[in-house]
Amino acid sequence: MADPILAATPPRSATDLFSDPLDSHPLWFKPSLFLSANFDSESYISELRTFVPFDTLRSELDAHLASLNHELIDLINRDYADFVNLSTKLVDVDASVVRMRAPLVELREKIEQYRGSVDRSLVALRNGLNQRSEAASARETLELLLDTYKVVSKVEKLIKELPSMPADWSNGDADLAEKNSTSNGISTQHVENGTNLRETQSMLLERIASEMNRLKFYMAHAQNLPFIENMEKRIQSASLLLDAILGHCFTDGLEHQDANAIYNCLRAYAAIDNTRSAEEIFRTTIVAPLIQKIIPHETSAVVAGSSTDELENDYQQIKQSIDKDCKFLLEISSTENSGLHVFDFLANSILKEVLLAIQKGKPGAFSPGRPTEFLKNYKSSLDFLALLEGYCPSRSAVAKFRSEAVYIEFMKQWNIGVYFSLRFQEIAGALDSALNATSLVPVQNVLSAQGKSLELTLKQSVTLLESLRSCWREDVLVLSCSDKFLRLSLQLLSRYSNWLSSGLAARKVGNTGSSPGCEWAISAVPEDFIYIIHDINFLAKEICGDYLERVLKLLSSCSADVLDSIKQSILQGGKSLKDLVPLLINTIIEALVEKSIEVSYNSLILLFELAMEGDKVLIFFHCFKYFLDSDRCGDDLIYLLIELRNCRL
Repeated sequence: MADPILAATPPRSATDLFSDPLDSHPLWFKPSLFLSANFDSESYISELRTFVPFDTLRSELDAHLASLNHELIDLINRDYADFVNLSTKLVDVDASVVRMRAPLVELREKIEQYRGSVDRSLVALRNGLNQRSEAASARETLELLLDTYKVVSKVEKLIKELPSMPADWSNGDADLAEKNSTSNGISTQHVENGTNLRETQSMLLERIASEMNRLKFYMAHAQNLPFIENMEKRIQSASLLLDAILGHCFTDGLEHQDANAIYNCLRAYAAIDNTRSAEEIFRTTIVAPLIQKIIPHETSAVVAGSSTDELENDYQQIKQSIDKDCKFLLEISSTENSGLHVFDFLANSILKEVLLAIQKGKPGAFSPGRPTEFLKNYKSSLDFLALLEGYCPSRSAVAKFRSEAVYIEFMKQWNIGVYFSLRFQEIAGALDSALNATSLVPVQNVLSAQGKSLELTLKQSVTLLESLRSCWREDVLVLSCSDKFLRLSLQLLSRYSNWLSSGLAARKVGNTGSSPGCEWAISAVPEDFIYIIHDINFLAKEICGDYLERVLKLLSSCSADVLDSIKQSILQGGKSLKDLVPLLINTIIEALVEKSIEVSYNSLILLFELAMEGDKVLIFFHCFKYFLDSDRCGDDLIYLLIELRNCRL
């Protein structure tokens, strides 16, 4: 056996003996990175050179290489004996490989045979499953076609077995009913009178409708099949015949208010998903005649009747008619667990007919050109809609009623935006007209709408208060536009405040050419500004008191945050008026000072004229000295003038 490899290890220095171990590396040097699959020596060196000197890096790599060589030598020396004896132990390996190859080849052939057999069995199994699936599908289609044929035949047979509808059931012609029923194979014991005939027919119609529902299901699953295409004419004919007979039966049940017949007919309509036909029949048979008596469509009837477009009385009559002639059907359609919730007779029958009647008989009711009548009709219409919603059995029914196209169309007829524009022009225009006056207009004994004294002295202030109150009057306010009326109220306050502030500014400058509408301030006397201060104090008290309370009461349905915002905005409007009081007081002071200066100047001129007389010179100097030394210049000046005139006389 060869000698083991002797590692020529260099002598170790004192540093190696007493310093860190050889395999100790700095933190930036990580040998584990060399074993990664994406290791790149160039990028590794370029990254380390940014913060490690090249000599330090080279020495560290050399030390790591020496450590690897030392470790390799240790591994070889540890298993050197086994490594050398490996060739001596591998004897007759080729013969062993040959002996093992034959069984393995045989095993492979058997596995391939089994695999082929399994593949063939799998293909056969899959083919069988496909054939079974195709057969099941064909059988299902065949059964579907057979069921379709049976249902069509059954529907046609049931339609033929229906008791014929007499020409006039309202006269109770039992003989004719009995004759028709006997000729069609129905036992006469079930057709004793018109009521039994209607009920029997409605029950059969409900049964036919359920079969028609099955037929629609079959047709939906067997489309584009020649057999179904050939039967389409029969199906359409049966469907049209069913609709006609069901319509006649439902109409007769409505005319006689036969609850059982109506209930069965409605279930039949629901089964064939034809609710619109039932709603239209109810509208044309029951609702339309009632509404046309109240709101005639013909022009001659409109002219001969009331010439106004008011709807309040009409709605009252309609309410009575609904309660008398329509309530029975509404109660039937709202029966619990009946499946009749799909009908909406309130919207598609009653409201639809009312809308048509108003559009044809009283189209002016929707016109906002006459705001007072328009608002009255609008509120009456909202009350009428609330009455209809009262017949809804649940909140979901109310939501469904409001989502109907007829309901939305009815609400669109009321152009609230145009109404507010007209009210805006009316209210704001009145205030603008009052504020555009060239002078302040005093008023006396002004009474409010409640008959109380307004305690205001100027027409402009009275107009402002009346305009503010008009925004929230019952015959003006529309709650759905309350935000707009609140904005209008704040705009009125702002307009009045700007009118005062701009007038005071123009008076101070002494020029009204650049500020139209400020002429009143130039010509105003101090007493006028005292009136304005009085009105401002009264308006601020009223706005922050009773006026604010009324607005919050009308908008009490709003949230607390909204009410707080409304309150703060109105209080801010009142504060803007109070902020003008100091300016008005300063204006009064300036006016009094100017007037005092003017009086004093004229008085001095008169003194000089009197002094020009020779014998009054000493009196003049005596009076003038007394005037200058006096603290009460105004009163003393008048006294001196009187004395001088007496001396002159």
